[in-house]
Amino acid sequence: MGGSTIPRLSVFDDTHPQMRILVAEDETIIRLDLKALLERAGFEVCAEARDGEEAVALARSEQPDLAVLDVKMPKLDGIEAARRILDERPIPIVMLTVKPFREQDLLPAIRTARARHDELAALRDEAESLAEALAARKTIERAKGLLMQKESLSEPEAFARLRKASQISGRPLKVVAEALIAAFGESV
Repeated sequence: MGGSTIPRLSVFDDTHPQMRILVAEDETIIRLDLKALLERAGFEVCAEARDGEEAVALARSEQPDLAVLDVKMPKLDGIEAARRILDERPIPIVMLTVKPFREQDLLPAIRTARARHDELAALRDEAESLAEALAARKTIERAKGLLMQKESLSEPEAFARLRKASQISGRPLKVVAEALIAAFGESV
């Protein structure tokens, strides 16, 4: 055999760690087919559920990176299971709506779900960062206004005083501004 290796099939390049997937399907044969297909594609099937309630519990205990859920399952349908999973921890979810599923449809759906999830997470982080920056800016502007009013300073002089206090104390400008607002007896 000359030491040749069988290439690992994966929908992701080597920069992505192995994705852990929860499979929820009430029909055993279909669930086993799904598991085999996903493992051939380089994924780890970390949990298998036979119904929606079990899928929610396994999503909680196993912390998968992605879930593949059948729409029609006993006890709790796939849509409600997906809603409950997402309420606890946002992960990409692929819903199986047509059986038999086809490999050429499922693997791109997983890739797309993961990419969209990553994009949304990045946007969420950016929005939080912008909100924090805006809140800091408002606090700094308020402190600057108080200095201008109470100390009869110009805007550049008030800002220079805040910046110098920040540099001397080694604290962020927002923290110095909050302390100044509190010192003047105002609420932040």
